[in-house]
Parts: sequence; C-alpha cells; structure tokens
Amino acid sequence: MDDRTLSDLLRQFGLSEKEVDTYLAILEQGEAKASTIADDAGVSKRYVYSTSEKLAERGFVEVNDHVVPTMIRANPPEQVIGTLSDRVETMRPALDARFSATTSDPDQFEVIKSRVTVIKRIEDRLAEANEEITLSIPYEHLPEVANELGAAVERGVLVLLVVSGIHHEDIDASEFEGLASAARAWREPMPTTLTVDQRFGLVAPTEMIVRSNSDKQAITFAQEQLVPVLVGSFLGNYWPMANEVYATAPAKLPRTFHDFRHAVLHATLHRRGNHPVLARVRARPVGEKNGPVTVEGKIVDVRQGLVEPASNAFPVETALVLETEEGEVSIGGSGSFIEDFEAKDVTLELEE
Repeated sequence: MDDRTLSDLLRQFGLSEKEVDTYLAILEQGEAKASTIADDAGVSKRYVYSTSEKLAERGFVEVNDHVVPTMIRANPPEQVIGTLSDRVETMRPALDARFSATTSDPDQFEVIKSRVTVIKRIEDRLAEANEEITLSIPYEHLPEVANELGAAVERGVLVLLVVSGIHHEDIDASEFEGLASAARAWREPMPTTLTVDQRFGLVAPTEMIVRSNSDKQAITFAQEQLVPVLVGSFLGNYWPMANEVYATAPAKLPRTFHDFRHAVLHATLHRRGNHPVLARVRARPVGEKNGPVTVEGKIVDVRQGLVEPASNAFPVETALVLETEEGEVSIGGSGSFIEDFEAKDVTLELEE
C-alpha cells in the first residue's frame, strides 16, 4: 500500500490532512520530541503538541510529558487497529437497528466497492440457500466461505463450485468433500459469481477479489428474469472449461428433489453405479398452462453436463428420459422448451 492510499484511509477515520502527516511522521520516528516531528511533518511545534493530544485520545499515540523535553511515542499498529475495531463494533447495534428499518427493496441492484463486503454478501446468501447454489471463486478465498458451503450441503442444497487460479492436478479431491455436490478447477483467473435458488445473483471482477485495493466494483441483484441468465453463463461457459475435481456420492433413495438439476445429478450417479432408477415427476406439459400431472417411469437416459463424462447435446441441457406406459418422454427443469414436460419436483427411488 502506498503512502497516498494509507493517507486516504486514515482520513476516513476523521483525521485531517495535516493530522495524517503528523501521525505518519510519528510512526516513522517511533518516538521523538515535538521539534523533530514538526520538522518531518512540515508543521509547527505548537501544532504537533495539540495534534498529539488528539491522537492520544484516539489511541494512536502516547504523550509522555513527565520528561523534558516531552516525548511522543507511536502506539503499536496492532494496538491502534484493535482500538479502532472495538470502537466500530460498539456502533454495530445502532447501525443494525437503523439498517433494518431502512433496508432497500431486495429487487434492486446493489453496487459493492469492497472485497470484504463481497465476501460478506456471499456468506449471507449461502446461509439463505434452500435448493441450488452455483459459485465461482478464487481457490485462495475458498476457506472464507467454506463454513457456509458446508452448512448448505448439510441442508441438502445442490452446490456446483468452480475454484479458479489453480491447476486441477494440484488439488486433492478430499478438500471438497462436504463443501460441494460437484466441484471443478480452472487454472486461469475468472470472475467471482454466485447464484442462489434462481433468485439472487452476484458478479465481481477477478481483480476485485484478488486485490484488496482494486477500484473495480461488484453488483448483486435479485431479479427472477436475470438470475437464470447468470446460471446459464456459469453452466454454459465456466463449468465446461474447468476440470472436474470432485463429485459427491449418490444420495440415499428414495428422495424427493425440488431442484431439478439436483435430481439429475443423483440419477446420473446411481445409473453409473449400475443402479436402475425409477422417477415420479410432478410436471407440467411444456407449452401448456394446465395444472401439474404426475409422470412415472424408469429412467432410461440422462442428458447432463454436471459430472463427467457429459452426455448433453449442448452445455446447459439437463434432462431425464423416462420409459412410461405411454412410451418414452423427456423431462426438463424450469423454463424447459424442447422437452415434453417441465418438472416441478422429482422423486427418485431404486428399482427393486
């Protein structure tokens, strides 16, 4: 961090430009008399005395006026940071109370200028997930959100994870056990993206996450029309380019899935283990507005790109093909248009 950036940050804590110069001069000296600090900071001796008293009140320095001449000593940076942190924390209850009363419409966009805030938003949204998460994040920052990812997996949420900036051969698959349903790695840098339950989206430029002093900005949004577009970009662009490093074990069946991709993932895993799978699907015929009907049958084909080897014709295709009493029918997820049915939920069970 250069001196200009440091000065800007200190001014955010209420110090004037001259006060910042004086404090930095004290830091560089460690301990010095007022005349030495005045010369270094380009201010008067009298100003050093008055400013030092203010800095002492804020915990930045100590003024020893029991000796002649008076000596001014900089407090250790970790002590200063601790004092500032404690004071910020004392404001939290009042800030939280006011924020709760004035929270903006969740459908509006939010522009985020801080990497710390981006990570906090990711943690908060992961904690709210009920059905599906897609996340791309630099590998080095995965530990910052690992707890919430693990909790989501425990809740039965589908978690599709891409870590960037690391070669897949440098990763141990066990690192992702309990953190993802399927995980991939891409050695190139890539934007950080998040979608949750088809309702919330976040996009942050690569530079913003890997550099603490970047001037780039992230955006979040909670619009049903836009989030599927981001999911499609994730599955159609980033997911196929990355290398698979982990896939979860097949789920215990029977089980009902409200997220269609989750059902497809576990149907695929069971079929690859030579376990014949039956499906009961509550669905709506594509192109019709009639209420849900129940479609039952044995899964005879799966079209997917969630785990390798892919079996879909195009990157975002995710479908089940069932053998029913009326013949073969295809089932897709929300927004399906080439399949026969659009699934609302899917119950999988093993054929006896």
